[in-house]
Amino acid sequence: MLSIYRFLTFSLYPFFIFLIYFRLILKKEDPKRYKEKIFPSAFNPTRDKNKKLIWFHAASIGETLSILPLVEEINSLNKNVEFLITTVTLSSANLLKKRKKRHNVKHRFFPLDTEYLSNKFLNIWKPDLICFVDSEIWPNFLFKIKEKKIPLVLINGRITKKTFKRWNVLAQFSKKVFNNFDLCLACSEESKSNLEKLHVKKVFCSGNLKFGIKITKENLSILNIKVLNTFKVWCAASTHEGEESIAIKTHMEIKKKYNNVLTIIIPRHINRVSHIQNLAKKFNLNSQILDNDDLINDGGGILIINSFGESHKYFNYCKDIFIGKSLIKKLNLVGGQNPIEAAKLNCKIYFGPYVYNFQDVYSFLEINNMAEQVSNEHDLSSKIIKSFENPKKTEHQNINLLNDYGNKILQHTIVELNKLLKIKNENS
Repeated sequence: MLSIYRFLTFSLYPFFIFLIYFRLILKKEDPKRYKEKIFPSAFNPTRDKNKKLIWFHAASIGETLSILPLVEEINSLNKNVEFLITTVTLSSANLLKKRKKRHNVKHRFFPLDTEYLSNKFLNIWKPDLICFVDSEIWPNFLFKIKEKKIPLVLINGRITKKTFKRWNVLAQFSKKVFNNFDLCLACSEESKSNLEKLHVKKVFCSGNLKFGIKITKENLSILNIKVLNTFKVWCAASTHEGEESIAIKTHMEIKKKYNNVLTIIIPRHINRVSHIQNLAKKFNLNSQILDNDDLINDGGGILIINSFGESHKYFNYCKDIFIGKSLIKKLNLVGGQNPIEAAKLNCKIYFGPYVYNFQDVYSFLEINNMAEQVSNEHDLSSKIIKSFENPKKTEHQNINLLNDYGNKILQHTIVELNKLLKIKNENS
């Protein structure tokens, strides 16, 4: 089966190159760095050979954010280490450009999973420890890593029932693929069970590493806060098509009680902002598309955020947050967006029934009274109105609970990685 996979990836390589160039035209690839995905000449290794290199591969924004505290903590414990982070998406690369501050953290785009590129990448960078994050399973890379005897870990491993069924179709091949991992740290008991069924040699349930995300409180501009203070404000974040209309209908329900309501919509994909504004117009509502550094109009209505990586500023201001990709039934098998950032900023979280991808996270928040499930705009509006009527006091115990839980997961992960990397805590 591996030979078939390698033949297919080799044969499709020219098509993948064409696809990358097509995505470049659509502005979905970095115009200066897209070649990192397809040509070894663009791998551009820059590492200190006197230090150990840990390579983390994270697909997109959520996975990238989850490993940054891990990088910071390992770096603080041992100065003889440097880091390579690879990602797939342009948005995650932009995030790292903003967030990574250390010279010993390098970012590259993940190459296509062909035997040739994976071999070249490993030979050029020569990592000492490799950590794939979440459900990033790339057979050519995994087998080459094993061949070169480099320690390999799946961290925050997430193998859902759906993913397990897909891998189990090719049971013998799957067993060989997952046997390449020296260790798997699962994000939930479900994932741990599924990884065991896939014959992983060593697996622990560490918990969801995303609970360890460090939150930096950033405020909106004073002028914008002054405008927002004249309204009753709530936020619908990470929304997908269909959920913006629910948010707008929720706005109209709240407006029956509070005429001065302002609804902030932060779509998951900001290329949809014009569509959302047109939707607001159909309901005869004032709306504004807000770009970076824009001033908020004082007309109220619907505020549509057209900037990347700004959600936390609104979470820091609003205390009632609906998290999207959770009310669309057709997305039930891929539903859910990460609510942890909002929860760590002491927001009350509202979510729909379709949160399959983050079921363990929402269950934890719900049990600890940090989140409530809603089913439609009537349900959501009634809960937000109730919240407006009873302003919530700051509950530091919630934040402390989240931080303590996240730190426990973080420390367990570090202990296990250090065993494989064979380094000691310089501070001990």
